[in-house]
Amino acid sequence: MSSHADSEVLRYTAFSADPDGGNPAGVVLDASGLDDAAMLAVAAELGYSESAFLTASDGRGGHTVRYFSPKAEVPFCGHATVATALALAERDGPGDLVFSTLAGQVPVTVVREDGELRATLTSVEPHTEDAAPEDVAEALAALDWPAADLDPALPPRIAYAGARHLVLAAATRERLADLSYDFARLEALMQRLGLTTVQLVWRESATVFHVRDPFPVGGVVEDPATGAAAAAFGAYARELGLVPHDAVLTLHQGADMGRPGTLTVGLRTGDPRVRVTGTGTRIG
Repeated sequence: MSSHADSEVLRYTAFSADPDGGNPAGVVLDASGLDDAAMLAVAAELGYSESAFLTASDGRGGHTVRYFSPKAEVPFCGHATVATALALAERDGPGDLVFSTLAGQVPVTVVREDGELRATLTSVEPHTEDAAPEDVAEALAALDWPAADLDPALPPRIAYAGARHLVLAAATRERLADLSYDFARLEALMQRLGLTTVQLVWRESATVFHVRDPFPVGGVVEDPATGAAAAAFGAYARELGLVPHDAVLTLHQGADMGRPGTLTVGLRTGDPRVRVTGTGTRIG
């Protein structure tokens, strides 16, 4: 039995224990009374890159979840998944959940470590595909990045783990830090290619990466911490042989926006799926 309180809009940040870090998301634990237009209106009013809406629960840890940016519904959102799992864990206690999303079934496990709740989502089966040279050129033109500023060791690809992302690797941290792009031009390319974000990445060391995610199709300039892109990047890194098949990667995101967060990406031998782990906290 849902209480009226469950239909209220909660605010959580994901991938940081600091309310001023990570990526904020709206969470509605009982959205069964909201239609599509109402969910979109809530997401638009909040203005966060995404909000999550639980539209059905089976009472055994299974939930149907829908995700909306301020402009449109999206098939899957990692940070809002983490935020929702943490909200459920605070209400019901840690444990195992399964979210039914437009992208497929996403298991989520919440554990308490050192007094802190941490959620791990397991992606749908990922894949990558080549990015057409002319599409890469158009993305670079929209970003105002010279091709010479790319890292040749991390070639452009489109990666998917519930949503599609174009991966572009900067040769230097300075290149990644200097982000000022043509919003309409990049949005048009992303709409044509069916991209959710562009995953800009710089490799600091064997398993540590810094990332940024322009998100004009969602109506925001940049996403502060992007779980779906982190999962897609894990698949990309493994498929290209950049990391071992069994690896734990650390992705730092949001520092250039003043909202630092950390995403932990887990790869396991024999399992194509990618795990993304993060903490979070209630805002306000």
